[in-house]
Amino acid sequence: MAAFANGASGHAFELDDVHEEAISHPGAVVIPAVLAIAAETGASGLAVLEAIVVGYEAMGRAGIAVGPASHMLAGYHPTGQSGVFGSAAAVGHLLDFGSGMMTHALGIAATFSSGTTEFNQSGGDTKRLHAGRAAEGGLTAALLAADGFDGPADGLAGRYGFCRISTTEPAVNLLTDNLGDRWMIDEITVKPYAACSDIHPLIDAALEIRGRGVRADDIAEIHAEVPTKAAEQNSQDGTTSVMASQYSGPFNVAAAFLADPSDPSTYTAERIADPALADLQARVVSMAAAEWCDASYAWKMAGGLRVVCTNGTEHHVRVCGQRGSMHQPLTSDELEAKFRLLVGNRIDADAMIATARDLRHAPDLTSFWMALANSGNEPQEDTC
Repeated sequence: MAAFANGASGHAFELDDVHEEAISHPGAVVIPAVLAIAAETGASGLAVLEAIVVGYEAMGRAGIAVGPASHMLAGYHPTGQSGVFGSAAAVGHLLDFGSGMMTHALGIAATFSSGTTEFNQSGGDTKRLHAGRAAEGGLTAALLAADGFDGPADGLAGRYGFCRISTTEPAVNLLTDNLGDRWMIDEITVKPYAACSDIHPLIDAALEIRGRGVRADDIAEIHAEVPTKAAEQNSQDGTTSVMASQYSGPFNVAAAFLADPSDPSTYTAERIADPALADLQARVVSMAAAEWCDASYAWKMAGGLRVVCTNGTEHHVRVCGQRGSMHQPLTSDELEAKFRLLVGNRIDADAMIATARDLRHAPDLTSFWMALANSGNEPQEDTC
């Protein structure tokens, strides 16, 4: 239950990390599963970090081997689908599985793979559950394997394995290509905005144009260029629900001019009802699939804006490799600022940052749990 609850909450506001090529969110899946087991076993900080790296590797490789673009365009949600392999591998590593037991764990995990993207078409909150279910499912798979339950010997690459049945573009060789040289955790995007990462280039572009002095009242119309996936799945009306607001390209372009996409409070039910946001969103007249965006998808996210002003001037911005990605990573100061914004005064941020930085030397997670539990201030009212 802890893995499920922490996974779902970690994924709940679109600010968890992303492996762009795999189109998945490993942090909200792998870390909750590892912490749940570490709390029981008394694992060292270094062992926990190693298990997290293993989990990111397994989840990322399962994600890229399933042909992520066709996988997602078919309606699968990669975080719930490939996530179970990350949490199973991470827990198995922490429990010192040999190759045989790890094979069983991964085979069992394939049975728990689940999650569709219908939420971005007809609404609902199910996306929030997918990371939690993946954390819980992989953990359960590993524990079943530890208790002697057998899984398929090739749950990933077999004839009816995960990497073959849910895509038209299986690439099972990517499960092991350059293993030990290419690391999935090195390719992570830390999201600066509380929105789907596929539309972050549009936010970057809008913020650049806003920085030139262009205001919402100056804008006559906006034309966006995006990958095919975003054109098909990220063009909805963002004012209909919180989930829609975080997935909608037009809404987030409007939010970049009128609000702060890095602040979760931009996406509350009250805030998205602002008529000014709806008005500017309506001036995003096109979300067109562009070949230049598809050319680097999903390894390097791309998007562009053409903003036509009421005085006839135009602003053109293209972004390839959005802010927060490995192509344009956040600085240490920006990472700390994001952390402090999200935790507020609920915990002692300084103590948690210091604990995290020293975790590899910790004999167990006692200092981590203490930093997480202790707050030097009265709790503040939640804003999201």
